[in-house]
Amino acid sequence: MANITKKVSWSSRGDESGGGERTPLLNGSEEVRYTRQVGLAFFPGSPRLYEQYRWCKSVCVCVCVFQSLDYDNSENQLFLEEERRMSFLGFKCLEISRWVICGLIGFLTGLIACCIDIAVENLAGVKYYVVKQNIEKFTEVGGLSISLILWAVLNSAFVMLGAVIVAFFEPGAAGSGIPQIKCYLNGVKIPRVVRLKTLVVKVCGVICSVAGGLAVGKEGPMIHSGAVVAAGVSQGRSTSLKKDFKIFEYFRRDTEKRDFVSAGAAAGVSAAFGAPVGGVLFSLEEGASFWNQMLTWRIFFASMISTFTLNFFLSIYNNKPGDLSSPGLINFGRFESDSVAYNLYEIPLFIVMGAAGGLLGALFNILNYWLTIFRIRYVHRPCLQVMEAMLVAAVTATVSFAMIYFSNDCQPLGPDQSEDYPLQLFCADGEYNSMATAFFNTPERSVRSLFHNPPGRLFYNPLTLSLFTLFGILLAAITPNGSVSVRGLYGPHYGGGIVRMTLSLTVIMVEATGNVTYGLPIMLVLLTAKIVGDYFVEGLYDIHIKLQSVPFLHLEAPATSHWLTAREVMGAPVTCFNRIEKVGTIVDVLSNTSTNHNASLSSCRSPLLGKICGLILRSQLIVLLKHKVRELARSRLTQRKLQLKDFRDAYPRFPPIQSIHVSQDERECMMDLTEFMNPTPYTVPQETSLPRVFKLFRALGLRHLVVVDSENRVVGLVTRKDLARYHLGKHGLEEMQLAQT
Repeated sequence: MANITKKVSWSSRGDESGGGERTPLLNGSEEVRYTRQVGLAFFPGSPRLYEQYRWCKSVCVCVCVFQSLDYDNSENQLFLEEERRMSFLGFKCLEISRWVICGLIGFLTGLIACCIDIAVENLAGVKYYVVKQNIEKFTEVGGLSISLILWAVLNSAFVMLGAVIVAFFEPGAAGSGIPQIKCYLNGVKIPRVVRLKTLVVKVCGVICSVAGGLAVGKEGPMIHSGAVVAAGVSQGRSTSLKKDFKIFEYFRRDTEKRDFVSAGAAAGVSAAFGAPVGGVLFSLEEGASFWNQMLTWRIFFASMISTFTLNFFLSIYNNKPGDLSSPGLINFGRFESDSVAYNLYEIPLFIVMGAAGGLLGALFNILNYWLTIFRIRYVHRPCLQVMEAMLVAAVTATVSFAMIYFSNDCQPLGPDQSEDYPLQLFCADGEYNSMATAFFNTPERSVRSLFHNPPGRLFYNPLTLSLFTLFGILLAAITPNGSVSVRGLYGPHYGGGIVRMTLSLTVIMVEATGNVTYGLPIMLVLLTAKIVGDYFVEGLYDIHIKLQSVPFLHLEAPATSHWLTAREVMGAPVTCFNRIEKVGTIVDVLSNTSTNHNASLSSCRSPLLGKICGLILRSQLIVLLKHKVRELARSRLTQRKLQLKDFRDAYPRFPPIQSIHVSQDERECMMDLTEFMNPTPYTVPQETSLPRVFKLFRALGLRHLVVVDSENRVVGLVTRKDLARYHLGKHGLEEMQLAQT
């Protein structure tokens, strides 16, 4: 039998209230106490409590902070009655509504991308024009240091504005947002990740960051923005604005919301790169953990609408109505097949490029990891985060200015003066500094400038390209919460080495260039980069997911975990109620436990024969208490019949148990839970192997999996954290051990 390395052990010290020393979360956003989770087991006729204490500390704070989403529908009597009453025409109307929602998601995502692009282009244009005029002025009279200070001040001012609104108003909007969306689609409830406030701050932050010259891009934030749009539109209301439009009420549950968020993420990719198919594949490869055929068509529809919307409004803005030739924010231009031909002997060169990209990507990820750890420990205050962002902006301006100043790569001006901000500096008349062109542009314009030489201009100096790439990578690595959106600038081999995307990035590059000739070389480069990079370190998204201590479930269970069984990984004992339970008992249990564990309902009279008869969510119990669904102990007088609409109206921000007042007389009333529990929960025997439990749990999108013995008695409950704590490490199968008292 294999051994498990006990990698992390948590102390069980503390007081009865769960207090103790405070420690910052690994994302540095807030502080939490070491929390004691209490599992209570109730059997009919037995007042005894069975308690289990678990202490969470350090990297396993995820057990206490993050909750799972309910991707499995609770098929209670209310749900089944509603489904049976619905006609065939009603189901068809729901299907049409799904397509309408996907269209709205694509339209709004494209509109947001258009606003971001226009805002960045105008703000960056004003900044580059002012700096260019200042440099030209002081080139003649001396004093270029003033131009450097001006550039650094302008960069810092833009970045300070974006950093302030993120650090002080919505920290959840920091970074690209892709790791958070991956976790959400995996089934983890990330706090505030799909809020309207997060969207507004994200849009303002990315505009200021790109205009401020940071080595970031708009692609990652567009994916997050599309997901937020999808989460809001699909619910037909805004909980932030407290406005309910009374539409799409059927979709107010995690299962439906998840599918629309997948469409939103794909629409974001499509708007960023003009790659609808790439967006669908990105959502499949990197985002969604659950998929079906109809979802593919709806997501593709949302992606196409997003690209078309962005293209249409940009054509109007550029005074070319109806010109739909530039569909994405990042567009590499069109490549003619004759100019990009390659031969068979070049295939090994592409593989070598991929290996080099994998090494560089692994180095980038390692550097980013240690810098993130440093920021977690020492730069966790909002004011320090703002100061760091301003410092990086000033350093970026200084490095850019130095490279322009010392560069002697002069290119002749074309007859059509196609360059937006040609800077002569020390070049001869009729020439301009090509290094300045690379920095005096938005990222997408720099890409097109590198790939496509205007008529009459020579190729870039290899030294210029090498220095530009090297310093760009270093600046991207030190940028706080910087996304890897610059991967298009440094090539697919480097981007593949960072994020380890293969299929989707191949199609994105093919669609963004409008040429399939290099499809095979791009695929070989990305595959090689992924293989080489995975040998050293994980992808960037997975690194940040681990740093945030999220219980993320990968595709499969650890390879050496077959000897583990459900009995060894489950949590026990389980909170149990009777079918008809006293209100006071329910209130006490909910008040004494802080997590959203399901309650296992037992219908047997003997405490030794606690057979399962259903599951009910904590959130459902709170709604029942809020609506005072109870029976008087003597008269058996029942309240009004509750409907699914009452539960949907409370979703997703269910009130805390502390906000519900229950009088002493009401505590003596009885509550019948039969109608609201799920009588057919998924169960597994306690001897089931861990890989089988893992496959069932992840494939069905479960939140809880009941473990029973041969007599169908409840012996435990498997949750996400029970599965996520096992992983392969350097010493084989490792377990993040939870110490018990």
